[in-house]
Amino acid sequence: MDIDALRTFCAFVDTGSFTRAAAQICRTQSAVSMQMKKLEQDLASPLFEKQGRQLVLTHQGHQLASYAKQLIALHDEAFKQLKAGTGNLRVRIGCPDDYAHSLLPELVDTLHQQFNALDLQISCAPSTELRAKLDQGMLDLVIATRSPDSEEGYLLQSSQGVWVKSPAFEINDSTPLPIALFQRDCKFHQASIEGLLKTERRFNIIACCGSAERYMA
Repeated sequence: MDIDALRTFCAFVDTGSFTRAAAQICRTQSAVSMQMKKLEQDLASPLFEKQGRQLVLTHQGHQLASYAKQLIALHDEAFKQLKAGTGNLRVRIGCPDDYAHSLLPELVDTLHQQFNALDLQISCAPSTELRAKLDQGMLDLVIATRSPDSEEGYLLQSSQGVWVKSPAFEINDSTPLPIALFQRDCKFHQASIEGLLKTERRFNIIACCGSAERYMA
């Protein structure tokens, strides 16, 4: 059995739903669902069943719950003992470029305060790409953009999108507005388009990019 899948299973036991379990372990709900399906396949037993609108544990699920936390505790203790004195703690962090100068330094400073021997591996990429790497186990922590009403992960900061233009640029209402946006899978991209459509403002997307700094350049 995969130890990460057992951690996810325990998160469901603790919270009672895939959505809250996903928030607890900082994964997407679809990733949690896939992990649980794989765990059921490995055990050849159904672990969940529906009671009305709620998902509950089967008899086999209750049996696994009685062992899962013990297995995780033994795994973590063995890992801790074997890793003791072998070097720095490695943490792989993913962060979009636009948070690299605001949220990332504070997170790095906090981690260094908590751990004396720390080997940080930092990757910068769009939020959707980072989420995929997190679900694949290629990253340990991710700073990502999410919707205000999402239960995914832990809220670090609220941001509001704004429109900016060069002082030399003059807006002409009679012609389509040339705009540069973040990539199409970015939530700010979608919000920008929806705002322009609501105001019936004609526009022309001339560039899409994953970094605000590249726009400024």
